[in-house]
Amino acid sequence: MFLQLDQKNPDKVAVIDDSGLSLTYGNLCNYADELKKALPHRTLVFILAENRIGSLVGYTSFLNNRVVPLVLSNNTEKSLFDNLFEAYKPEFLWLPENRAGEFSSENPVYSVFGYALVKTGNPTPQMYEDLSLLLPTSGSTGSPKLVRHCYRNIEANAENVMNLFGLTPSERAMASLPMHYTMGLSVISSHLFAGATILLCGKSLLEIGFWKMLKDAATSFTGVPYSYELLSKLRFFRMDLPDLKIITQGGGKLTIEMWQQLAQYAQDKGKKFIATYGQCECTARMAYLPAELALSKPCSIGIAEPGGQLSLINNDGVETFEGEDSGEMIYRGENVTLGYANSIEDLLKGDENHGIMHTGDLAQRDADGCYYIIGRLKRFLKIFGLRIGLDEVENIIRSTYETDVYCSGNDEELIVKVTNSKIVEEIPAFIENKTHLFHQRIKIVLVDKILRNEAGKVINQ
Repeated sequence: MFLQLDQKNPDKVAVIDDSGLSLTYGNLCNYADELKKALPHRTLVFILAENRIGSLVGYTSFLNNRVVPLVLSNNTEKSLFDNLFEAYKPEFLWLPENRAGEFSSENPVYSVFGYALVKTGNPTPQMYEDLSLLLPTSGSTGSPKLVRHCYRNIEANAENVMNLFGLTPSERAMASLPMHYTMGLSVISSHLFAGATILLCGKSLLEIGFWKMLKDAATSFTGVPYSYELLSKLRFFRMDLPDLKIITQGGGKLTIEMWQQLAQYAQDKGKKFIATYGQCECTARMAYLPAELALSKPCSIGIAEPGGQLSLINNDGVETFEGEDSGEMIYRGENVTLGYANSIEDLLKGDENHGIMHTGDLAQRDADGCYYIIGRLKRFLKIFGLRIGLDEVENIIRSTYETDVYCSGNDEELIVKVTNSKIVEEIPAFIENKTHLFHQRIKIVLVDKILRNEAGKVINQ
């Protein structure tokens, strides 16, 4: 079976959710067989996911039965859902049972643990034989663009992450990142591959249910930068949590202050802080910084994960694999996905990447072979011949002022959005001093809040 679920101890607990419901590996296999009777042919299904056992049973069952799911949040904005539904025309939906009537007047084909399988009336689509999973691209509100995964992508990622963290069946992973988020699925898949137990939590970090699960012998916690900013305010770093062995981060860049706080906490409490880097296009994980380097190499993404390889294409167009250098970062590995889809016709496409991903990230590699992300290839402006790195401008503002910030613009003007009203007048001169861009080409916009998704990435700006 997919993720080798049938090779695990059938009596071992695979998942416990925040309602206290639990399933063994044997149960997961049995429900996959049940769902196959209700849906015996290969097709496309949209999962409206929550961090609940019913959602997880659908996900693992579909993959095991070669039914292709698109995993979306149950709270997906209606306009985005409608765009995706129109573009891909799924034959079935797997969604909370109390929402089944919104999409079909017929009785569900199958239901279990509060989730139901309903027919949409769309025909069975034609799909590439190795297509396994679809996920929205990061920040794709309103866009039908999806990442296409094959079966080996998911298993390679699960195996790589298992080896990276040294996962064993004794692990109890806190899975609180949303299932529809690529990092959340990576946590789930890697621990299922290892035969471990997943603590599937849909509670927010502000709810008692989250803390109860975390303190109930969780051995690892994976968060995004926003998670740790919130945990810091909740005095997480004063807690001992003796069962917690690993804290890990992905989904965006931590501030150097938060990085140092995490690294110091891990050292003081006898835990490991392992930062990771990845993209949905590479099935979540691509690089990690070994725990022993956390204090000495702050904000580094480290080295390629087991099974992967990193390189740089420098300004001379030469690809280098070692030594100090900078340029666009390239990743190679079996977890590099097939490519993108923008419509149902694209589901017939095969492998367009062939295991090689041009990440679009600009990186530096130090003498020890550790990589640092320094910006995005497309996050640059050229104003009157002056090259302006938007990520660089954001970083220098954050390092000096207490504000959230987002930069954009065009070839005539740099636009800087900030949330601190006290710094609006002095920012243009500050930027001019740092970048030599004439201050009259800098527009400062005061906003109440810079909207970010669950990974901390800016949306709708």
